[in-house]
Amino acid sequence: MQTATYTDRRAQLEEYFDRTAATTWARITSDEPVGRIRATVREGRDRMRETLLSYLPDDLSGQRVLDAGCGTGAFAVEAAQRGADVVAVDVSPTLITLARQRTTLVLDEGRVDFRVGDMSDASLGTFDWVVAMDSFIHYQATDLLALVSGLAVRTRRGLLFTFAPRTPLLSLMHTVGKVFPRGARSPDIVPIGEETLRRALEHHEAASGFTVGRSERIQRGFYTSQTMELARR
Repeated sequence: MQTATYTDRRAQLEEYFDRTAATTWARITSDEPVGRIRATVREGRDRMRETLLSYLPDDLSGQRVLDAGCGTGAFAVEAAQRGADVVAVDVSPTLITLARQRTTLVLDEGRVDFRVGDMSDASLGTFDWVVAMDSFIHYQATDLLALVSGLAVRTRRGLLFTFAPRTPLLSLMHTVGKVFPRGARSPDIVPIGEETLRRALEHHEAASGFTVGRSERIQRGFYTSQTMELARR
């Protein structure tokens, strides 16, 4: 599934999160004071993480979970605290280093296996649950579907991910962002309509053996994202 558009965007994301925005992202995902705009992003992400966790069983003992695009590791920690065996992967070595440092403060060693790498890497193995929070939002729809397809065949119980819903504001941001030179902007998000995505999943091999289930939009100021659930039949 390594298309040119996927590998190009993945490289952009690694560059952005590993260098350009590493310090900013570390602050947003911490308890440090931040400005009003970043505070809404923090609030939105916290709410989204809580929502995705609510889709999972309270007791994950003996179950294997993949945190695909784990960032600084907040979701991985909470899944591990429910008893899960968590593999947490991200393209950014800087964020993985920070995730390991933070995790040692709240978990016993070895509860989360943090790795630098590609979330689509089949060598990561199979999982009961795969969760991808805000890690698909930068990819074209065809690459998003390919990601879901590749992960779904290695998922025993459920795949949860978020996407950027097609709203007037996000569509405007996507269009205006293309005006700026690549070096002057972060990797843009790619909005997709909920019904368009749902229909595509229902007719795509990615959803074979799965039911396309719950979807919930979280909007807090400058943060907008939406869940999508694939539950094994």
